Amino acid sequence: MEARERTGWTVGVPELMQSIERDIPFFDQSGGGVTFSGGEPLCQPDFLLAMLEACARHEIHSAIDTSGYGDAAVLLKAAELSNLFLYDLKVLDTQKHRANTGVDNSRILDNLRILSASGADIIIRIPLIPEVNDGEEDLAAAGKFVAGLPRPHPVHLLPYHRAADGKYLKLGIYYRGEKVLPPPEEQVAHAAQRLSDFGLRVEVGG
Repeated sequence: MEARERTGWTVGVPELMQSIERDIPFFDQSGGGVTFSGGEPLCQPDFLLAMLEACARHEIHSAIDTSGYGDAAVLLKAAELSNLFLYDLKVLDTQKHRANTGVDNSRILDNLRILSASGADIIIRIPLIPEVNDGEEDLAAAGKFVAGLPRPHPVHLLPYHRAADGKYLKLGIYYRGEKVLPPPEEQVAHAAQRLSDFGLRVEVGG
């Protein structure tokens, strides 16, 4: 029988803030802060908003790493309390998005428009995944959509990598990307140029 490895624990807002507060001197020196990631932080809206409020009281910079698949009202409330969104935009084609993530992307796209219109500081992150969203139509759709948002936002193009393999293996979860290889450098450069053609400020990595 295989032993199980503990990968997480339950914690409340006061306990977590005690841990975060110990790092405030490092935040002050580096200009860093707290990033709420996951999983999807919007799946725990009450806890997320409570933590954002606590960070705001201590003037700690906070960022939310999100797929955007959540309630728009929660996103807007989070925008009032946080400093930055790292917003994933995987693929614009609805059928491709459902096939690769299991959900429709209409809520994600609507929420990004709403968040942009609110004035929130957003970095849009596009993971470049071979044979999923690296085609010419996919890149053009992404570039057109982001360029058409209410406000301009920087784009971070994130080439697919194999770093997640070990995590899924450890958790005993089937990993859809186990046979996907990272895109070659020339494909990454081409994708960055295609997105830049729409007037977007594109950074590879980040």
